[in-house]
Amino acid sequence: MRVLVIDDHALFRVGLSELLERRGINVVATANGCTEGLNQAAALRPDVVLLDLRMPDVSGLEILQRLKSLNQQLPIAILTTSRDEQDIIVALQQGAQGYLLKDMEPDELVTALHRVTRGETVVAPELASILARVVQGNNNGGSIMETEDHTIDDLTPRELEILCLVAEGQSNKVIARNLGISDGTVKLHVKAILRKLNVHSRVAAAVLAVQQSVCHKAVPNYLQLATR
Repeated sequence: MRVLVIDDHALFRVGLSELLERRGINVVATANGCTEGLNQAAALRPDVVLLDLRMPDVSGLEILQRLKSLNQQLPIAILTTSRDEQDIIVALQQGAQGYLLKDMEPDELVTALHRVTRGETVVAPELASILARVVQGNNNGGSIMETEDHTIDDLTPRELEILCLVAEGQSNKVIARNLGISDGTVKLHVKAILRKLNVHSRVAAAVLAVQQSVCHKAVPNYLQLATR
């Protein structure tokens, strides 16, 4: 696994890089902010980006948007100290595949990175209750889908089937194996689903499926702790 770390604190970048390298993860580069991070992402094509949220010049959320404009398929995990509800919602809305905390155990971070590169969306377990409030429509910052048009009726039967599998927390590879189709075909379907639902991430699509009760058994894995 090839990782790019974007964080404005030099000591943290060095410490995190050494921690990951000792666990067999290749940190291809580190960057201290937006311009350097975008250049490194374009030149090195990492498997995943670990991105800080609070940076002085350009915020992590803005860098997230620019990275997604550069490469929509690039997996990006926020790694932050912020447990702010609105930060979590906006990061997931903008397409982050992970929202992780800097005080998590190193082995938990490594496991989360592997899950993100497999196409899963991973949120720190301590934050599951916030996602549950999003599903229930009770979060102070508004729903992930509060201002957008989302027409599930526009989905084809196959797209609806894949949406339900996404909502169960299945990765593209697992969905492809279960349906007997290629990974590339699943990616095309997921891209079409996100476009038709007018959302930017798999987690937003999954939450929408739960909110509208279109999948009878679909409870996203990253919400199970909060919805039991």
